[in-house]
Amino acid sequence: MKQLSALDQHRKAYQPKLPAALRQGVDRVRIKTGSATEPVKDKEAIQTAFPKTYGMPLLSFETVAENLPSKPLKVGVVLSGGQAPGGHNVIAGVFDSIRAINKDSVLYGFSGGPGGLEKGQYEIIGTEKMDAFRNTGGFDIIGSGRTKLETTEQFDRCIEVINKLQLDAVVIIGGDDSNTNAAILAEYFLGKGLSTSVVGIPKTIDGDLKTAQIPTSFGFDTAVKTYSELIGNIARDARSACKYWHFIKLMGRSASHITLEAGLQTHANVALISEEIEEKKQSLDQVVETVCRSVKSRAAQGKDYGVVLVPEGLVEFIPSIKSLIAELNHLLAEKESEFAALDSTAKKITALGDWLKAENAATFKSLPSSIQAQLMLDRDPHGNVQVSLIETEKLLSEMVNAKLKKDADYKGKFSAQHHFFGYEGRAAAPSNFDADYCYGLGCVAAVLIRNGKTGYMASIRNLSKGIEQWEAGGIPITMLFNMESRHGKLKPVIQKALVELKGPAFLELVKHRAEWEIEDSYLFPGPIQYFGPSEICDAITKTLALEMG
Repeated sequence: MKQLSALDQHRKAYQPKLPAALRQGVDRVRIKTGSATEPVKDKEAIQTAFPKTYGMPLLSFETVAENLPSKPLKVGVVLSGGQAPGGHNVIAGVFDSIRAINKDSVLYGFSGGPGGLEKGQYEIIGTEKMDAFRNTGGFDIIGSGRTKLETTEQFDRCIEVINKLQLDAVVIIGGDDSNTNAAILAEYFLGKGLSTSVVGIPKTIDGDLKTAQIPTSFGFDTAVKTYSELIGNIARDARSACKYWHFIKLMGRSASHITLEAGLQTHANVALISEEIEEKKQSLDQVVETVCRSVKSRAAQGKDYGVVLVPEGLVEFIPSIKSLIAELNHLLAEKESEFAALDSTAKKITALGDWLKAENAATFKSLPSSIQAQLMLDRDPHGNVQVSLIETEKLLSEMVNAKLKKDADYKGKFSAQHHFFGYEGRAAAPSNFDADYCYGLGCVAAVLIRNGKTGYMASIRNLSKGIEQWEAGGIPITMLFNMESRHGKLKPVIQKALVELKGPAFLELVKHRAEWEIEDSYLFPGPIQYFGPSEICDAITKTLALEMG
């Protein structure tokens, strides 16, 4: 028999809290239809691409007095992309809800992500298996994957599997790309006369899948609290040892939500926000100077230590580096064989320096050789540099060190330590917030399925007001779309939500930035609390509290 930790044993017994509309049971929920919707932009192009699902209305839920009968439901569930705390509770919410709707309902778990749906790799999830994964982190109940379903051949193979199992619905749990896929599948299925619903669930620890209707994606709460505990520990160690500057890279390629939230939770001396750097068109040298300012000010007080938070995607937001990377992506594709024939890193660096345009060549040559080498690493499936492999935290510390050595007024001692927090937060045991939120999202998906809704994303709103005021419903995925260039072609995709520089969360950081740069204002959040006073164990993120009031 599998052994469980004491925490796991207690968490198995945790019963997630539900929004009021779902509390009497999903078989007593009626859908209310709201106003028609439009995408964020590119309306004509989106309508052309999604003629059957464009403009669908917002949906909200209300409780009715009587049970609403339903036939048994057959539902498939897919975990897509990287792990995020709470995924298992989404599945538990779907599982419990479809069986409450009709005791003979069946849940199929497709293994290994969207590829499992395409290939027909599945298992029936029963009570025993489901109970073993309630309130746990990770995606190991059925595994995840990053297969993109984007060709008609793939869609048709999915239809074969769906018809074989006679599925009423497929629930896709994923981020912006995965939910884009969900909308495309829903449109395709309708075009083929298939009645199977496709429902999306908003997942990503990066926090870049959110709108007014989706206040936060699931997993963000737990992941940032996990990282903030570690950052707080490091800050206390720095204050104790008094001899290291800690450069900490955090997840978030496309947006800096994690870094912003961690900065607010820990009061790190410097929290670099990529969106601000891009907005101000700052050079790499100016970013380095930002860190140097804090180092010098603290050294003047005899404090040769501190904490710097660096978002994973920072380099792509610095205009000069962004331009360099864009040309490198093009060159490494255009001169692939010629580049591969070079038999040393030094020769490759020299060749790129010669091939690049003058301005980009100057930027390339100004970088440490270790970073030059990392910029030449294999590209991702889209042909882009894999920024998670670039040691941005080391780049910054090396350049800070070099700049300080040339500063005659600097009398301190600078020594750096480096960290990258990524995997540490992706599969953590979900906080009470994520356990509740995710279970609720699964229940919402079941209500949408019972009512035959397709092309919708499950939504729970009003999250900052306490669970008594949470509002459940559904939003058409097409309302989140805009057109973006992918592989040289304009395609409909969900628009990523970046840090809003006029938003209250960022302005709160700005308000305290000068003080935190110089003083030891550190906060030590400690580990996630699952038991105790509600203001501690049910606490929401600073970002959510500030943005929603």
